[in-house]
This record gives sequence, C-alpha cells and structure tokens, in this order.
Amino acid sequence: MPLRHALSALILAGLAAGCAPPAPDCAALGGGQPMLVAELLYGRNQGSTLRVTDAEWQVYVAEELTPRFPDGLTVVDAVGQWQDAGGRGLVREPSKLVLIATTPGPATDAKLTAAITTYKARFAQDAVGQIRRPACVAF
Repeated sequence: MPLRHALSALILAGLAAGCAPPAPDCAALGGGQPMLVAELLYGRNQGSTLRVTDAEWQVYVAEELTPRFPDGLTVVDAVGQWQDAGGRGLVREPSKLVLIATTPGPATDAKLTAAITTYKARFAQDAVGQIRRPACVAF
C-alpha cells in the first residue's frame, strides 16, 4: 500500500544516510528530557475483514509491548486509510496508534523492530507504520 511504502522508504532513507536527528535543546524549549518518541501505526484488517480482534490486541500488548517498554506506553483507537494500488480505491481500516517515549539507542531500536516483526508474523500483516523522532518529554 502506498502509505506503507512511503513510510518505509522515508525510514530506510534516513537509516541509509546514517543520519539521526539531533537531540533537542530541551532547556531552550521549556524543559523536559530529550527522548525518542516512537509512534507505531497498527492496521487490524486483512483484506476487508477484521483480522486482529480486541482480545488478540490485548494479548499482543501484554506479551510483546509491555515487557519491552515497561515504563509505559499509550494506545489510541484510530481509523487508518490508504489508497489501494490494486484498484479497490480508498481503503479504511480500524487501527491502533501506540505512542512510546523512551531512551534512544540500539537496544530500543531492537525492541521496536522485534515488536513490529512479531505483530506482522502473528497477524499476517504487510507492515506496521513507524515514526521515530526526538522530543522533549516531561511527566
């Protein structure tokens, strides 16, 4: 799907260039700690059928996300949409948006990749959208 391909290309281009956005100057921005914010976009359909039920989602969160990110995360119900290249037109599907504020680094990258890989395999999904950005975070 085009959105998935565009997100993947953008992420891969940044990784290939070896560029990581600089940590923000949180003092100048009003406070907080420099952290990585990961936004994960999980589609729940397979074709036009709901593939990932609420119960299956809760098990995935409990088994895959919570152990990897025990300091916390936020899950938001959403509706994703994308233009199908196969001619079906605009496709909408129930989705989940997961927000994780965490320490950046290779260990975090590995945890995010493992969680995404598991979701794709468990629920026969083509992709999970990812947005990773530096931010100033305060709780």
